[in-house]
Amino acid sequence: MKSHFNASFFRGNRQKLRELCQTELIVVTANGLLQRSGDTTFPFRQDSNFWYLTGIDEPDIVLVMDKNTEYLIVPGREAVREAFDGALDEKNLTGYSGITNIFNEATGWDRLRVALKNNNKLSTSAAIDPYLSRHGFYANPSRAALIDRLKQINPKLQINDIRPQFTSLRMIKQAPELRAIRQAISITTKTFTQSVHATLKQVAHEYEVEAAITQGFRGQAADGHAYQPIVASGSNACTLHYIANNSLMQSDQLLLIDAGASVSNYAADITRTYALGKPTKRQKAVHQAVLYIQDFALQLLKPGVVMKKYEQIIEQHMGEKLRELGVIRTLEHENIRKYYPHATSHFLGLDVHDVGDYQRPLEPGMILTVEPGIYIPEEGIGVRIEDDVLITKTGHKVLSDSLPRSLT
Repeated sequence: MKSHFNASFFRGNRQKLRELCQTELIVVTANGLLQRSGDTTFPFRQDSNFWYLTGIDEPDIVLVMDKNTEYLIVPGREAVREAFDGALDEKNLTGYSGITNIFNEATGWDRLRVALKNNNKLSTSAAIDPYLSRHGFYANPSRAALIDRLKQINPKLQINDIRPQFTSLRMIKQAPELRAIRQAISITTKTFTQSVHATLKQVAHEYEVEAAITQGFRGQAADGHAYQPIVASGSNACTLHYIANNSLMQSDQLLLIDAGASVSNYAADITRTYALGKPTKRQKAVHQAVLYIQDFALQLLKPGVVMKKYEQIIEQHMGEKLRELGVIRTLEHENIRKYYPHATSHFLGLDVHDVGDYQRPLEPGMILTVEPGIYIPEEGIGVRIEDDVLITKTGHKVLSDSLPRSLT
C-alpha cells in the first residue's frame, strides 16, 4: 500500500515541536521490542510520538534535536540478529524521516554527551509507571531507560515533559493523517459489509467471525488490526473489552463486533451490534435506545463543545432511556453508570484511544468516536454502536456513515 506520508510531514512536525518546546535540546526514543516467550517477541509497535516525528518503524533508535541540528542514533545489530531480522538501511531511515545525519551507537552518544554537558535542561516524553494497575499491563521501558541513561551522564539534568506538546499537535489532524484514517475506516466498513455480515449466518463461533475480519483487513492491504477485535455474543458483550472470541454463538443472541483496521499506524474504531436470529422485542428496544443516544450525541458535536459538559448531557439522556427500559428507577449517576460504564467519545488517531485534552474545546480537524452502549448482564444483552467523526468548521462529518447501523 502506498504511504500517505513523506519526509516533509515529519520535518514539519519536528519544526512545530521545536516552536512549542522550552529547551533547545530535545531527545525522543523509539520503543523497544518486548519478549513474548523464549527468543520470540510480540509484534513491534512504534512509540506514537517517535513515529509522529520520524515515520520510522524500527526499535531502539534515538532522535536528537539540538538547536538547528538533528540526528538519529542507531544501535548496531549482531550478525545473528541481522540474519533473522535484516539489516537497517540508513537510506530508508533518511527517506522516511528526512534526517540525513545518522550515527552509530558510540558516535551518536559521544555527540549527545557533549550536548548534555552544555545543557542542564532537556525535553523528552516522560516515562510512565512501569506497571499500569488501572489497565493491568506493563509499560514499554524504553522511555525510562533513556532518561536513566541521560541522567547518568548529567545528574543535574532537568527533564521537561513534552507529552502536553505532543497532545496539542496530534489533536488536530493534518491532510495526510486524515487520508490514512479515512482509508482505515473505509477498509473497516467494507470488511463489516462484505466479509462479516455475510459470514454471520454461516459460522458458529466468535473466532470464525474474527477470522473473517482479519482476512478482510489484510485482504485490503491494511497493516492489520488497530487493536484486538471484540467479537462478543450474548452476555460476553457486557464485558467491554472481551477479546477471548471463542464462544459458540446462539441464534437468540445479539453479537457485538468492535474492530478497526490500521493504516500507516492510524486507527479506525467501529462497533456494530447484530441479531444472530430474529431479534426479540426487548433486543430491539435496547438497540433503538442506543441508536437514539448516538443520534443525540452526534447533533451536539461542533467546534467549541467541551467534552466534559458533552458527556454530562449525554449521561442524563442515557438515564432517561434506561428508565424507559425499566433498567433503573432513578437518574442517579451510580445507577446510570452501572449499565453505561464508559464515556461516549474518545479521540482517535495514531492511537485508537488517542491523546487529547478533554478540557480543550473541540476544533476543526479533531477526530473522535461516538459510541454509546447499554449493557444488561442480568438479561445477557449488550449493545454498542460506534462511529468515527471528524469535527468540521460548520459541525461534524461521520466518516463511517456508509455502514448501516441496523440489527439485521
